[in-house]
Amino acid sequence: MLRLRQVEPTAAGWADRAGYDDRLIFHTPEWVNFVAESQGAEPVLAEVHADGQTLGHFTGLLTRRYGLRILGSPMAGWTTSYLGFQLRPEVSRRSAVAALLPFAFDDIGAAHLEIRDRGTTEADLHGLGLRWDTAPTAVIGLAPDEDTLFGAMASACRRNIRKAAKSGVTIEDATGDPLFAAEFYDQLRDVFAKQNLVPTYSVERVESLIRHLTPAGSVLLLRARDPDGRCIATAILPWHHRTMYFWGGASYREHQHLRPNETLIWHALRWAKARGVTEFDFVGGNAYKAKYGTTEVPVPWARRSRSPLVARLRDAAKQGYALKQRATARVIGAA
Repeated sequence: MLRLRQVEPTAAGWADRAGYDDRLIFHTPEWVNFVAESQGAEPVLAEVHADGQTLGHFTGLLTRRYGLRILGSPMAGWTTSYLGFQLRPEVSRRSAVAALLPFAFDDIGAAHLEIRDRGTTEADLHGLGLRWDTAPTAVIGLAPDEDTLFGAMASACRRNIRKAAKSGVTIEDATGDPLFAAEFYDQLRDVFAKQNLVPTYSVERVESLIRHLTPAGSVLLLRARDPDGRCIATAILPWHHRTMYFWGGASYREHQHLRPNETLIWHALRWAKARGVTEFDFVGGNAYKAKYGTTEVPVPWARRSRSPLVARLRDAAKQGYALKQRATARVIGAA
């Protein structure tokens, strides 16, 4: 039987995790520290073991809401797609999730648990007393050559990339530029304003992500310029091991006729492929991403609460946040 045992986040412990083939950027100390800082949360690391043998690791963060201890791996709103487990290939994901439940509620004393694990399927969750949402993500395998990758895109997407090039749009690597976070966030506000909304996170979160990931060389920051040299679009692309992730992209509405967004993605795909990355993950399954030739991969987001009351509080908080976001946007728009 598998069990989880909490461990301290030591340098040796992080190094052991780095040897697992299913490791993601979200399992690294840089990313966990970013989330801990931006959410005021406490990292929770555990070994998955059986018969005295370590078979994997669990990564989560503990936060408090309404006086309750909540274990997120991750939680919605953390701008973190997956956490969950790193396991040896022979270890059952279902068994690991089953072992997580007593660890979360008995050992940690959590009132609520959420987990989104990249390797867990809905079949793994049945019968464990969990609720979950189907939360697919769109990915592109980067093994084919560039011509094949380009040809897999929708014809309109290819035309937009060619149009941007003919219009004089250029892409530059802005990693290390202290002005980048402010540029990205200003464009993000414009993106949300189009829908009468405001961004779901602050510019300080963008700055925190860049500050934590840049020293490790784990993030690519791209900037698109128009023929006059103005920054018209940006993208934030963390990457680690075999995967690059689309964490955020933004552009000014007045310049979207130049099609910088498609060009940013095409540049990122080629950049990642040239460095041996084998997968590009859009971190979500929005319909617009299909034009890039994506494949949809299901990654369920599961949750369990100690009591029905806690579950209702969680759902109410999620609905209240959405209403608050819209109300804030209306206030700003009227100012």
